[in-house]
Amino acid sequence: MIRLLIVDDHPIVRDGLRGVFAGDPDFEVTGEAANGAEAIALAAGADVVLMDLRMPEMSGVEAIARLRDVHPAVRVLVLTTFDTDSDVLPAIEAGATGYLLKDAPREELVRAVRAAYRGESVLSPSVAGRLMGRVRAPSPGALSKREREVLALVADGTTNREVARRLFVSEATVKTHLLHIYDKLGVRDRAAAVGEAYKRGLLP
Repeated sequence: MIRLLIVDDHPIVRDGLRGVFAGDPDFEVTGEAANGAEAIALAAGADVVLMDLRMPEMSGVEAIARLRDVHPAVRVLVLTTFDTDSDVLPAIEAGATGYLLKDAPREELVRAVRAAYRGESVLSPSVAGRLMGRVRAPSPGALSKREREVLALVADGTTNREVARRLFVSEATVKTHLLHIYDKLGVRDRAAAVGEAYKRGLLP
């Protein structure tokens, strides 16, 4: 039997997750926690911890790092709504066995918990894609020619729709370029991207 600890600051999410595993004889939900500190206190009786990341008092990433020191045999499977580099990479580096998003189907979640219990790494497709992108990136902060073009237009105050029109691409493509730019520059929005680009001399 796999003993499971559910960690999420939203009671309704914890109730839903408990319901997913309650009818399966292979699982026992040993407890629930609303933050990282509670998770550490309850983790001794668990095999796998389902861990949210953004919680009050103690974040999921901090709790994962602490659990690795205090209960190294416990596997941590991140289950969150966030898949940005600033969320994924710290969680993996802290010692998470896997990383899933909350929109994962029930069957995928159950399989992931079983795999985590066996010590196997489990990543949602978007998270795996991000990690592969980081590995394949030519160098941190290196923007492609098209990304520089997009950023230059954004710096001039151009909207996504106008950028798309000028570059003869779709608006969705522009948004994708912007997400890549944010990741490479380590920022979260347009203004910060422009400021960081000027700082690095990437814009005239």
